[in-house]
Amino acid sequence: MSNQEQSRRKPWISVVLWALAVAIMFAAADYQEKTGPTKEYKGSFSSGGEEVSYALLRSGNTDQNAPILVPNPTRGISGEVLFKRYPTGDEFTSIPMESVAGELQGLLPAQPAAGKVEFYVRLSTPEGPVRIPEGEETLLMRFKDPVPLGYLVPHVICMFLALLVGVRTALGALLYPTGVKQLAWTTLALMTAGGMILGPIVQKYAFGAFWTGWPYGYDLTDNKTLIMWIVWVGVVLVLWKRPSPRDWAVRGAMFVAAAVMLAVYVIPHSLRGSELDYEQMEVETGGREVGP
Repeated sequence: MSNQEQSRRKPWISVVLWALAVAIMFAAADYQEKTGPTKEYKGSFSSGGEEVSYALLRSGNTDQNAPILVPNPTRGISGEVLFKRYPTGDEFTSIPMESVAGELQGLLPAQPAAGKVEFYVRLSTPEGPVRIPEGEETLLMRFKDPVPLGYLVPHVICMFLALLVGVRTALGALLYPTGVKQLAWTTLALMTAGGMILGPIVQKYAFGAFWTGWPYGYDLTDNKTLIMWIVWVGVVLVLWKRPSPRDWAVRGAMFVAAAVMLAVYVIPHSLRGSELDYEQMEVETGGREVGP
């Protein structure tokens, strides 16, 4: 193949690799949206010959009670929300659901930051009783302090751009190493800004602590971020020792770092996140505290 033909081909290779990286990033974003302990719990039940779909919140803010909403299109449904603080030995407390704009609403009392409430819904329908979720399962609602969008939005953007550029770096390392050195540095810069600077700021606003991962705690989100950042620091250190982007040691390090990043994104967001110790809180405050 002549040099002229190669020069015409190379831009198209890069475009294809970017397209693949974008597709992988959106797939990861979609997975994150559909998984995790704070994502809406969705389902349906039959009432009056209709299929009624619902989506129950599992994340609330400390400055307001959290609404649990179930559609009531036939006005023939009544219900209650049963809840208790988690993890505690409290008994379940019942909250009657009220009709609001064609929906049944029960308000879970706001908790301090990182506080959790265990709950389930009991409905009475024309077809009989309905429990959400079914069986003995319960749901958890976690509360956080409001986070300013000026920090939250850049944090999210940087994290997903880091995934995009990291995946593109790995694809280039395997198939088309031109420019991968700059891409690796860009990935590390995005991870540093989004995960190691903005991430702790968001964590501080939401739960009152900059960092609750290793070595201070077991917060999985913080630990995932730390692992991703470390592997990309490793990539740039390899580049510093062996600066040629065509070196297979360098290309292998980039591929492994991107693989680790993708593996980390498979772990649901907020899993094993910050959790308030109610017993310790009561010792410190001298009494029970369930409201904002």
